[in-house]
Amino acid sequence: MKLPLSTQKIGGYAFIVGVVIALLAGIAGGLVAGYAGGIALVLVILGLIVGYLNISDKEVLTFMVASVGLIVAGSANLLIIDTVVLGVGTVLQAILANIVVFIAPAVIVVGLKAVYALAKTPEIAK
Repeated sequence: MKLPLSTQKIGGYAFIVGVVIALLAGIAGGLVAGYAGGIALVLVILGLIVGYLNISDKEVLTFMVASVGLIVAGSANLLIIDTVVLGVGTVLQAILANIVVFIAPAVIVVGLKAVYALAKTPEIAK
């Protein structure tokens, strides 16, 4: 389904804003700890918008593979880097955690859309 240009722009802006928020919140770390719940809620909402508006049927496989890669990377223990360069691992871990919070809702939406497309009953040929 081809969406109107304005809808595609909304999805594109939602993606950019989500990534920027994830990066800034990860870098700011403890300075925004009191707002972590609100930041997570915004990232989830933006992720839902991205999943619904941005990912076309042709992009599902690529998006899902990239998302799995990000989610797996987010589970890595990057804090070990702190033993080499103090604080870098903590910041990378926080950035990836925020990106996972942003991407996970999009994965759910895209996955449900893909399952729905697969489960639709084909029209009976006459």
